[in-house]
Amino acid sequence: MAIADVKEYAHLTTEEVEELGRRLDELRAEIEESRGAADAAYIRRLIKIQRGLAAAGRVTLFASRWKPAWAAGTAMLAIAKILENMEIGHNVMHGQWDWMNDPEIHSSTWEWDTAQPAEQWKHSHNYIHHQFTNVLGYDNDIGYGILRMAREQKWHPANLGQPVYNALLATLFQWGVALHDLDIEAIRKREKDPKVMAKQLRQIGHKVRRQVGKDYVLYPLLAGPGWRHTMTANATANLIRNLWAYVIIFCGHFPDGAEHFTEDEIEDETRAEWYLRQILGAANFKGGPLLHIMSGNLGFQIEHHLYPDLPSNRYAEISETVQELCKEYGLPYTTGPLHRQYGQALRTIMVLSLPNRFSGRIPKNPTPTGPVRNRRRRTDDERPARRTETGQWVSRRAG
Repeated sequence: MAIADVKEYAHLTTEEVEELGRRLDELRAEIEESRGAADAAYIRRLIKIQRGLAAAGRVTLFASRWKPAWAAGTAMLAIAKILENMEIGHNVMHGQWDWMNDPEIHSSTWEWDTAQPAEQWKHSHNYIHHQFTNVLGYDNDIGYGILRMAREQKWHPANLGQPVYNALLATLFQWGVALHDLDIEAIRKREKDPKVMAKQLRQIGHKVRRQVGKDYVLYPLLAGPGWRHTMTANATANLIRNLWAYVIIFCGHFPDGAEHFTEDEIEDETRAEWYLRQILGAANFKGGPLLHIMSGNLGFQIEHHLYPDLPSNRYAEISETVQELCKEYGLPYTTGPLHRQYGQALRTIMVLSLPNRFSGRIPKNPTPTGPVRNRRRRTDDERPARRTETGQWVSRRAG
């Protein structure tokens, strides 16, 4: 059931919600004031390690006709790509390290190693997803336009193919993300501004040529006679990165306990209510320090949604206070092992491929109390102004 009033759902008074918001603001201020040399050293060290792994992987692949070299080079390259996407690129483009005033590690200049242009990602992710987390009709990340992830979404016979769509999305994740900001639904309904679409397609085309040229032309050519082995190693590393990123993202947004919301909830939403919606709309997973680094610290998805622009290496520390606040205010703090969180998300995908009357009941999505209908995605002009912590981006509009 999509939530229309988070205060009522959480059984909190207006005063309690505002007090919770004040305390979360205080936690933000505390982290902001304590950022310093140790945090800067963390991201610089991680970038150095990531680039070292990528270089070592590329060099090793020059001997890729020898199977152990192929395996070692592919593994190093896959780890480097995961680190660059998850803990570095994703978080740099959120503005988590802008306070350092380092032009090379800044949200306005970073271009990551994946097919989606940074400008489009910052619009579709920083603004739309983080501002309107799990709000039906506003958040395009609910199912990525191809999966039915809430019972309030109208069922269509095409949803029977969800198991196949899901497998394709996982395998081709960077290419699906590359098209995400286009808003295929708006294009299909002929609601997309042709000038904006043309600009976006040019950006995507340029980025795709760069990615394909790097991984499947330049480096294989440099490998000489072993070009085929190098090409398959690059494809394998990209596949591993795609599957990993897909699993991590789905674990943070679609397990039981990560709630959906109606558009009624965001009418006149206060900052404190936005905080509350982030807690209710995200899910964490448990793991050690290495798992959290490899996942971009998105095992702390609740903390990331509360503070998307604070340094990711501080989320573990932040989570201790957030858990205490959730306990004090009687709020759920959704977390569990990685395999369980993904298992619940996968079950939802399978169950909601069927009409509501055949799909039974699952904890996350009881039968809707209101009408089941199509919810048209809103345009930027219809969406409210963004909150500062959701980041900046260059306007997509054609000049």
